[in-house]
Amino acid sequence: MFINAIASFLPEQIITNAYFEQLNGLTDDWITERTGIRERRKASTQENTHTMAIEAVDKLIPILPYDISEIDLIIGATYTPYDCIFTLGHAVQHHLNVSEIPVVTISSACSSLLNAVEIVEGYFALNKATKALIVASEHNTAYNNEDDPKAGHLWGDGAVALSISKTRISETDWEIKDVLTAGAANVGKASESVTLKPLEKGIVMPYGKDVFINACTYMPKASLQVLERNNLTISDIKYIAPHQANLRISKNVAGTLGVSEDVMLSNIQYLGNTGCAGCAIVLDENKHKFVKGDKIIVTVFGGGYSYGAMLLEI
Repeated sequence: MFINAIASFLPEQIITNAYFEQLNGLTDDWITERTGIRERRKASTQENTHTMAIEAVDKLIPILPYDISEIDLIIGATYTPYDCIFTLGHAVQHHLNVSEIPVVTISSACSSLLNAVEIVEGYFALNKATKALIVASEHNTAYNNEDDPKAGHLWGDGAVALSISKTRISETDWEIKDVLTAGAANVGKASESVTLKPLEKGIVMPYGKDVFINACTYMPKASLQVLERNNLTISDIKYIAPHQANLRISKNVAGTLGVSEDVMLSNIQYLGNTGCAGCAIVLDENKHKFVKGDKIIVTVFGGGYSYGAMLLEI
């Protein structure tokens, strides 16, 4: 499989740590030391999970190496839905006016992007599609409890769109060499460490330490599994795009893998945790750095302790 194009969208509104100091007394230094976050983006009252996704798709269309009408599969990825029935995937299909194709929206917390890639892989393997559109969009601030001193300051909004083809379309395509996902919902406090119950408090993270420990375990584990499956070592990897949850997690993963922190692509400092869209947004932001032959690991970890890794070659 090949990524033909990638584009992202971020809301204009910026929320700095000063906002949370006024709200609940958490200082800039306190938040930055524990998370790396200094600011994040917040959707306006006119924006939501669907509108941000459509903005990302509209930015993707001009750089596609084929007409958008050739898309024959749409996968939406989000855990912060605007509408649970007319889903993210359907909203994108309606916007594009592409008829009679499979449309799926999935949620597996912050691992949803890689699970979406695996769904595309399955459709391609069954010859049910040849050109797919994945759209990951998170409206975290719609569900966030800003007064929560444990997690209220973590979240940001944003969206990303990727076009994926079964065969190479152009020389600038990125090849998806391998992808794996798994779950560790039976480990630690997976069932209660990060939850979003819309009829209750929204996003809650009462056991951040348990999340930290398991993220630092499973992200490098998945990365090494993908490398081993492809007869590679970590020295073959140019960049790592980790889930953008916490800068301390990224640094810990770098240490476990034995790579420089410079290898880790990061945007959490100025975007906050943008959920399942984060690792692809950071790829879009840094694509100007990539050169032919670079190998990149994308590794994720999410609530329910879903996790995974993907190997790309530019």
